[in-house]
Amino acid sequence: MAEEKTTTEDTQVAEVAQEQKVETPKQDPKEFLQNFDWDKYEEGIERVDESKLEEFEKLVAENFVDTADEEVVTGTVTHITDREAIIDINAKSEGVISLNEFRYNPGLKVGDKVEVLIDIREDKSGQLVLSHRKARTIQAWDRVNAAHDKEEVVTGFVKCRTKGGMIVDIFGIEAFLPGSQIDVKPIRDYDQYVGKTMEFKVVKINHEFKNVVVSHKALIEADIEEQKKEIISQLEKGQVLEGVVKNITSYGVFIDLGGVDGLIHITDLSWSRINHPNEVVELDQKLNVVILDFDDNKSRIQLGLKQLEKHPWEALGDEFKVGDKVKGKVVVIADYGAFLEVAEGVEGLIHVSEMSWSTHLRSAQDFVKVGDELEAVVLTLDREDRKMSLGIKQLTPDPWTDITSKYPVGSKHKGIVRNFTNFGVFVELEEGIDGLIYISDLSWTKKIKHPSEFVAVGDTLEVEVLELDVEGRKLSLGHKQTTDNPWDKYEKEFALGTEHTASITEIVDKGAVIDFNKDITAFVPQRHMEKEDGKKLAKGEEALFKIIEFNKEFKRVVASHTSIFKEEEQRNVKAAKKKAATSAEESKPTLGDANEQLQALKDKMEAGSKKK
Repeated sequence: MAEEKTTTEDTQVAEVAQEQKVETPKQDPKEFLQNFDWDKYEEGIERVDESKLEEFEKLVAENFVDTADEEVVTGTVTHITDREAIIDINAKSEGVISLNEFRYNPGLKVGDKVEVLIDIREDKSGQLVLSHRKARTIQAWDRVNAAHDKEEVVTGFVKCRTKGGMIVDIFGIEAFLPGSQIDVKPIRDYDQYVGKTMEFKVVKINHEFKNVVVSHKALIEADIEEQKKEIISQLEKGQVLEGVVKNITSYGVFIDLGGVDGLIHITDLSWSRINHPNEVVELDQKLNVVILDFDDNKSRIQLGLKQLEKHPWEALGDEFKVGDKVKGKVVVIADYGAFLEVAEGVEGLIHVSEMSWSTHLRSAQDFVKVGDELEAVVLTLDREDRKMSLGIKQLTPDPWTDITSKYPVGSKHKGIVRNFTNFGVFVELEEGIDGLIYISDLSWTKKIKHPSEFVAVGDTLEVEVLELDVEGRKLSLGHKQTTDNPWDKYEKEFALGTEHTASITEIVDKGAVIDFNKDITAFVPQRHMEKEDGKKLAKGEEALFKIIEFNKEFKRVVASHTSIFKEEEQRNVKAAKKKAATSAEESKPTLGDANEQLQALKDKMEAGSKKK
């Protein structure tokens, strides 16, 4: 077989050579080899005329595109199946794109022009690979960048809500719309914007992370700025404008006057006292306000709402006069009193001193609380200064009216300790009747430095009325007067010179203290503490003492131990002196004895003379 094939080829070559030999005139071999068409010889085809080749290349350039990778071109939909769309881009072959890339355009049909990206000019199977989604993305980024650079207004579709704002579709790109950039006023319900088509301004692009930020607020701020300038130029004090409640705080309400914000302070919302502005207004509410004041730049505008209504004091009728009884509600409480609203915006002060007849003042919270419905008596009324003072103690009789019959001097009663001072105790006999017990009238026997040493607040004490001043509304009481004065009895029991046995209770600088009983405490000076052996008495040591001073008026008792044995010693000295004197008297010679002695002496002398 191989030999046959070789023979055939040789025969063909020979025939070609024969034909060339016949047809070709004789020529120079070198020229023949130089001009021989080897391509035609190898391919076995005729060479195309140059003019025809040029015409063919011209037609290709006019009808076919250069299918470079990553290039965006316009194609035509030539056919649509259940899953794909066939796109003709005038290339050597047509491209296929999944219908998923056209979900945004459900009305796609044959003949529509679409933008596509040449992903791959020819895959392994020779198919042209196109992408409509990538083409849209590239074009969208070009349009977004152009809109940002030229500050153009773009239209977008609000797809959904996200943390801190909304997601907006801009040219097929998901952009972020911050909550603060939706509107010039705070937005409370983001969901109301979902599904809406709105105009936006591209404010920021992050090329690295492919992030786009848009703003709707930026579009309306420009219009508002123009409105703001016009409104500010026309502002005047006392001018009434319509506004919308933009924000509510604890101290006031911000009103949008059409691009210009003003503040209504809580005190300018209502003539009545309110705890919070939301008691009067609500968000997005339209209302008329009056301009009260503004700064030089008119950037801070103070507004008022209550000023549009007549002041309640001006509408107050003649039915209110001094001495009348009125009803109202407690709206404010302070330490010094409570404010009672007797009509809307009209308040009167009930001072704490007008809440009770008691002279022992307490806090207003002890009598009333906010919200209480009370009846009171009008004490003073000043319509010009818009002030009113009220009282509630006047609704009950003054306890001092019949004080002389209820609490005559010398009468005994029980009272409650209400307060202390350094000089005494205030005792309440009944509501509105207080009396003072001076510290010296608390006890007959105890030396009290401060009343708290004797009683406590809230204790019940027996008292006796000592003095009564009706005009001055003063009552002087005594507690010790309810019992007998023990010093009357002790005056005899501990009279001067009486002796008593007791123990040293305490040693002090100048002596010692001893307790004879629960009432009598005596002082022993140091020089009277010496014992018979010369030593001093010690604490707790029992001994016999003599009273050397007793003062009932000043409750002073002084005792001595030393005087006990000193007086005994003095008595012994006196007795010894007396005995010695008596003995001397008895041993003294009489006149007769003296004569006898003298006679004996004379006789003796005479006898001697005779001997001589």
